[in-house]
Amino acid sequence: MVAFGSSGGSRPALPTSHEARGLRGTAFGPVPSRRFGCSLGINNVPPKVCTYSCVYCQVGRTDHLQCKRRSFHPAAVIRAAVRRHVERAAQAHEPVDYLTFVPDGEPTLDAGLHQAIRLLRPLGFPIAVLTNGSLLRHVDVRAALADADHVSVKVDTVRDGPWRKVNRPHRRLHLEDVLNGMRAFAATFPGTLTTETMLVDGVNDSEGELRATAAFVAELDPEVAYLSVPTRPPAESWATPPSEAVLARAYEVFRTWHRHVELLLEYEGDAFVSTGDVVADLLDITAVHPMREGAVRRLLRRKGTSWHVVSDLIAAGVLVEVQYGPHRYYLRHLAPQQGRRVHIDDGEEERRHEDRHHHL
Repeated sequence: MVAFGSSGGSRPALPTSHEARGLRGTAFGPVPSRRFGCSLGINNVPPKVCTYSCVYCQVGRTDHLQCKRRSFHPAAVIRAAVRRHVERAAQAHEPVDYLTFVPDGEPTLDAGLHQAIRLLRPLGFPIAVLTNGSLLRHVDVRAALADADHVSVKVDTVRDGPWRKVNRPHRRLHLEDVLNGMRAFAATFPGTLTTETMLVDGVNDSEGELRATAAFVAELDPEVAYLSVPTRPPAESWATPPSEAVLARAYEVFRTWHRHVELLLEYEGDAFVSTGDVVADLLDITAVHPMREGAVRRLLRRKGTSWHVVSDLIAAGVLVEVQYGPHRYYLRHLAPQQGRRVHIDDGEEERRHEDRHHHL
């Protein structure tokens, strides 16, 4: 640990960049969610272990492309972490509306997801899972998600070219298998199913793309079909929102197929809360949920903590300041973005991820 002192009094001890990765929390928040109210987030996979490396991902490119499920954190550890955050939220008189599996990667890669959901049931909160849907072809994945109250499935496109460009999937994934898995899940899931389509300018927002995606989403018959755009700094700087005219057209296209379509275009607000150590809270939240400067300042004020905490975290290399449009964001530093080694786990080998993969 690195301790920082000042003439104005002691400041919280800050972890080094290496230590920060090891201290990664399995629960964070509650944080404001545009769909789940005050959402207590659950990290059930390590940073950037995913089946995709989406160009718009708010926590950067994927370090470890993987499509084989495995265990990461024991379900009992997840339950203990969530219970601790729930108790702290109660002590701070902060509401919790949902327990939400929304990790740095794909939550269904966790072979212990089913057990974790069952262990969290006695806490008495509804449980949501946000998934890219890439593993729904597996019966055990569908069974795990069947115990959730709300599942949000990502459907960015239904055509292979745009799928590979915007989601950049693991080489062993095939789009038709992914779509069939979504169909199978939607046909049997007893809870609330919603879909989210992230629109990226010039990639999946043409008239033909929108109609094809809307038609497929209609097959799933979600409670709500959400249309969203990148609102936080994306993995690739060119992954920008479409124009307002294109968004209006997208809404109209989806409305021809669905009774309930909503746009997720606005910032969700600054109502982040700290229920314990403000340094740990900042690092846990910003690893999966980059925060605007105003949100960070509000969180610090609530805890009576100065901006020096943020400055020290940046100096220690564990927090990064990013300008995106007119807003300044703060993100947890996970790993260098350029030239880093990426593990592609296909059961056979580990190889360097070529830079051209990120610019397909």
